[in-house]
Amino acid sequence: MRKLIEVRNLNIAYGGKAGWTNVVQGVCFEIARSEAFGLVGESGCGKSTVAYRLLGHGTIDSLVQTGEVMFDGTDLLQLDAGSLTRLRGNRIALVPQNPTTSLSPSMRVGSQIREMIATHRALPDGMSMANRIVELFALVGLPDVSHRYPHELSGGQQQRVAIAMAVACNPDLLVLDEPTTGLDVTTQRQIIQLLGDLRARIGMAMLYVTHDLALLAQIADRMGVMYAGQLVEVAPCDELLSAPAHPYSRGLIASIPTMDGTDRQPRGLRGLLRRDQMSTGCKFEPRCGFATGACRTTPQFLQPVGDTRSVACMKWQEAAVPQTPAAKARQDAKAAARGDRLLSIADLNLCYRKSSIFDRLFGKASPPVVREIDLELRAGEVVALVGESGSGKSTIARAISGRLPPQSGSISLDGSLLAPALGSRSLEQLRQIQYIFQNPDASLNPRRSIRAILERPLDHFGIKADKQTLEAVLENVGLHAGYLDRFPDQLSGGERQRIAIARALLVNPKLLICDEILSALDVSVQARIVELLRSLKEKHAVAMLFISHDLAVVQQFADRVAVLYRGELMQLADTDTLLNAPIHPYTEMLLEAAPGLSKDHYVSHPPAMPMSRAVPGVGCPLAGRCPRQVGDICAETRPPVRKTGNGFIRCHVPADRLAFHAGRPGQQPLAEAVPGRLRS
Repeated sequence: MRKLIEVRNLNIAYGGKAGWTNVVQGVCFEIARSEAFGLVGESGCGKSTVAYRLLGHGTIDSLVQTGEVMFDGTDLLQLDAGSLTRLRGNRIALVPQNPTTSLSPSMRVGSQIREMIATHRALPDGMSMANRIVELFALVGLPDVSHRYPHELSGGQQQRVAIAMAVACNPDLLVLDEPTTGLDVTTQRQIIQLLGDLRARIGMAMLYVTHDLALLAQIADRMGVMYAGQLVEVAPCDELLSAPAHPYSRGLIASIPTMDGTDRQPRGLRGLLRRDQMSTGCKFEPRCGFATGACRTTPQFLQPVGDTRSVACMKWQEAAVPQTPAAKARQDAKAAARGDRLLSIADLNLCYRKSSIFDRLFGKASPPVVREIDLELRAGEVVALVGESGSGKSTIARAISGRLPPQSGSISLDGSLLAPALGSRSLEQLRQIQYIFQNPDASLNPRRSIRAILERPLDHFGIKADKQTLEAVLENVGLHAGYLDRFPDQLSGGERQRIAIARALLVNPKLLICDEILSALDVSVQARIVELLRSLKEKHAVAMLFISHDLAVVQQFADRVAVLYRGELMQLADTDTLLNAPIHPYTEMLLEAAPGLSKDHYVSHPPAMPMSRAVPGVGCPLAGRCPRQVGDICAETRPPVRKTGNGFIRCHVPADRLAFHAGRPGQQPLAEAVPGRLRS
């Protein structure tokens, strides 16, 4: 196939007057027209640095030492600012990792897309601007949200708007920097199918930067694995994931949690990436189980080892064994016996808009966005809260932390009723509940060093700590003492998230609210963080509300799972029961949408798109989308709560009838179900 873009011997350094540090070395790869190429590796390996150079982007403290980025015969590194401006958004477009910083907070999202189309004169013939914008929103699974500002959308909705803006001009190349990091599994699936459709329809090529290898397996044709600024393996996606050749590729894949029916526990890679301690030879040598003396002194470069694969390792034949993890006996339990009740939520209703004086005079209340939530956590227990973007997961977390006073209902900690607002809670209650946010960019002060960021909560709560304490907590989250004197903008997205986790752990909380905290981390660091959190749970009885869309991680870590849809709890059950024998139709939908390392099941059963017309708080919120719907009762009557063996479901259909149809994901695809009646 004809090459669209080719990267040749790219070397990039960061620094300034004090000197330059090489961070990308000798990177070479090519992408053909309509091909999807994935770039993977641990946080800080240089993936995003390379990706942004494909748009001619570079920070003021970065320098391209050598290399070329040839796009359709033109070296992008030699273009002036005007030429790059005409190219960006039109022929090469970007979907960034963090939509919060890529969307203007002062402009409605429809106006931002209109500006993109008008700038490049990319309106299709015979179509009005308004219709084109509505069409783009529909492509990414959104209604017409033109009139909304970014802050009025959830994180997942913001990311879909960013994707709609990027594809507005039908670009030749789409650069995606962790584009689905903040999205739930069903939305991820819709986005992947959208990108696949765009490739087929307009021949769009893609560079997909991610740490999610399972998701990459669904979209990429080939992938390159980066370590410490170098490509160490390039191969077709299915070949690399089934039989990795480089020891680092093998370690990455071993770190991935799966939902394939086996009980393989993911394990993190040995040691940490320390650029200041790398040998003059192979950069992976300090962490490699196959290393010899020659590896320490002999640099390794990509070499062809077949028609379609290149590897930078002299020991690749020893490392290249098929990854077929042996099944082992199931653990008797995920955790030790749970302790006393720590957190209790009763009849919680939440609303963002306060009732006006006229509403109160006429007895009208603002409709809640979260309704009738009853939930409890015990000491040392992990309860996962899962559901699609916009379902209300983070809204519940905000209420528990005191940042959103409830419309009605109560929240208690250790038997004591918590004040609704954060400012009315005691210092000790504030210390006991710590919140780790999804987006570290918005939770870390860019003007303070990492040392100051970590010391501030210690000072606030009157906790004495020394340098060794700070170094120890950094080590726990996969960083080292050298980070203490850095600033957030000198860290990658994954490194910033690890700092946010370390800050929360420093004050020894009783309850951690973890809001998608692993979404920005690569798989090897995810495994390390999960082990750290599991250790805190077992040794110190730290309870956690674990908000996530990654069901494979939930399976490895959580004791119980609460499934939320449009502000209502649909099901609550022990993790093994819920994930291996789902009962509620919505739970089955989520499990069907979870990606694995194989394309077959993921691609062959597209998910149902939301079509619900149910009135919030009246009928079942899943009505119109549910494959087990029973006539009009589901849309018109609120479903009852039905007890199950170790939890409950909210559904009109009896649990035993639902259980008759339920099975492990993949056995009975919901796409075959007929809405409006039960399967016989």
